[in-house]
Amino acid sequence: MHLSRLFQRSVRMFGDRPALARGAAPALTYAALDLRVRALARWLREDQQLQPGDRVVLAMKNCTEYAVALLALWHARLCAVPVNNKLHPSEIGYVLENSGARLCFSQGALHEALGPLATQTSVRLVDVQGPAWQAALAGSALPADAGVHGGDGELAWLFYTSGTTGRPKGVMLSHANLVAMALNFHADVLTIDERDALLHVAPMSHGGGLYGIPYWMHGGLQVVPESGGLDEAELFALLHHYPRASMFAAPTIVTRMVQHARGLPPVAAQERCPGLRCLFTGGAPFYVEDVKAAVACFGPRVAQMYGQGETPMTITALRAERIAQAVAEGDDTLLASVGWEQTAVEVDILDADGAPVPPDTLGEVVVRSPTVMLGYWNNPEATAQAMPGGALRTGDVGLVDARGLLHLKDRSKDVIISGGTNIYPREVEEALLRHPAVEEVSVIGTPDAEWGEAVTAFVVRRAGAAVDEAALDQLCIDSIARFKRPKHYVFVPQLPKNPTGKVLKSELRKNYRPAALSVHA
Repeated sequence: MHLSRLFQRSVRMFGDRPALARGAAPALTYAALDLRVRALARWLREDQQLQPGDRVVLAMKNCTEYAVALLALWHARLCAVPVNNKLHPSEIGYVLENSGARLCFSQGALHEALGPLATQTSVRLVDVQGPAWQAALAGSALPADAGVHGGDGELAWLFYTSGTTGRPKGVMLSHANLVAMALNFHADVLTIDERDALLHVAPMSHGGGLYGIPYWMHGGLQVVPESGGLDEAELFALLHHYPRASMFAAPTIVTRMVQHARGLPPVAAQERCPGLRCLFTGGAPFYVEDVKAAVACFGPRVAQMYGQGETPMTITALRAERIAQAVAEGDDTLLASVGWEQTAVEVDILDADGAPVPPDTLGEVVVRSPTVMLGYWNNPEATAQAMPGGALRTGDVGLVDARGLLHLKDRSKDVIISGGTNIYPREVEEALLRHPAVEEVSVIGTPDAEWGEAVTAFVVRRAGAAVDEAALDQLCIDSIARFKRPKHYVFVPQLPKNPTGKVLKSELRKNYRPAALSVHA
């Protein structure tokens, strides 16, 4: 099914319902949003002479224009190329060139910074706050059935990976991939209807932006905060304004929300954010102690999913009620997992030779699903390596236990090999986070002349709290095998992260300085 056809279905079903709002301002209805979408689509196809399959870059922070542009691109049978608005212009320039984009939507200071690129390439730059955009919205509209002629195999979303191991690769996702993602969301994360609202706090250029699809499929409202991002006071006000609001939140966002809530007058969890229906989190490890803190703060309203850009938001999931039950029962094993396979997903754990392994045995997580990408843009070698036989090799190391729960240990490239023994950083991180003075921690392997690699922990202390290496070392000795405990500790004010809140271990490795370490034999 083509996404444009699905949106037109929603326009017919929910025409008078609110569809898109900025903050607490009055919302556009589905009928009003549709007029803007189809007018912009006509401008793209007729005035800009773009053809089906052409790529258009979206380089802007969260805003209502983002949602309009995305729907218009699909109605015009064009492909969206989202980029993080915090990237350097030269990094965005690489995406513009590699994708062969014909046009780029941007805004504000970033629009000005990208100006020189427009003169160096054939890409046309359009400010979504400028007169060309306004004129396009005021023009005539493409017919409602203009997009229905597209097939579900057409390219809808070309997402560039973070590029931590080289140049970013363009992940090709079709309309069919994104529809399958949305249906899995309804089946396994949250069942929604026209009373629900989605708050776009996480970057719309990443997976969180795609969650608009399951919402407008069922007549829900999308809300973009005035700030365009995370402002705790603004967010909590919106969670008082909207009665059934949910949001995608990376674990770091959830942690910031918990910290903000702790500074407010004490109230019952359900009264703290009365409009909050569900926090669905993913994109980075969600540690057991952080899960417990979030449930204690917000009640049974915290869900989790695991996915990758190559199978967006869709590999495994845990509904909020299952997480709350596990917290109540002290089921740390479930809380340490990333859940069960989503409905239309097959997960296998394979050894180095590609053979399945028994339950509770480590191997690489391999996925088959209608959500798995078509491949990497103009990169058949990388596609063949990542998708032998059509299954996605995620690069994640994990195991499936007797209950069918998937447990991730680490990215295969993050496994520490010390003295010939594999050590999985997440296990060490979970142990260190049990100390009440530890706010955040990230564990990597650093060069060691004797052992090959040494376990090194970068630790962020809680504000006003004190903890030293000896206390952390003893904590590890008491809870994990002695050889797994860190050999080095580095206390830092913060951890480097990407826009989705994932810790950039590559930056920790790059900035590693042996002289800064405390060493434990």
